[in-house]
Amino acid sequence: MKEEKALAMNETTANVNELQERVVAINRVSKTVKGGRIFKFAALVVVGDGNGTVGFGLGKSGEVPDAIRKGIEDAKKNLIHVSLKGTTIPHEIIGKYGAGVVLMKPAAPGTGVIAGGPVRAVVETVGIKDIRSKALRSNNPCNVVRATIDGLSKLRNVDEVAAIRGKSAKEILG
Repeated sequence: MKEEKALAMNETTANVNELQERVVAINRVSKTVKGGRIFKFAALVVVGDGNGTVGFGLGKSGEVPDAIRKGIEDAKKNLIHVSLKGTTIPHEIIGKYGAGVVLMKPAAPGTGVIAGGPVRAVVETVGIKDIRSKALRSNNPCNVVRATIDGLSKLRNVDEVAAIRGKSAKEILG
């Protein structure tokens, strides 16, 4: 039993070590005190394995490298799995979080990633090569990243839909 747990832990650690990290935004925040201003930094980081797993995190610290490190640690705790169809997504989806709304559409092979900054960071770390997207309403990087991850987490492939409906994939596809 202990050997199985140790093996499972080693596999999880190996998977976590292969994650690629992208810093989406670094924000400098100041607090005014009696002696002047105190500056701190907030780093929004996205991590993914390039094969359908992605997560994001927010790290705050007095130094930029520490904020990025904390963001990466936070992102590794919030990993989700995304259903993919080849190099694109299985269907059109709208992700929402707060005022952030992101529209994502599947694209033909060779199209590339058509997406803005925060959406592009998330989509590329997931491993999607062909997608069309548009960030609607808010352009706040944190809300846009959360909306993108919300949309990606709602994606379902044919097998998942078939299982829910109690049918085979062939019956659904026609």
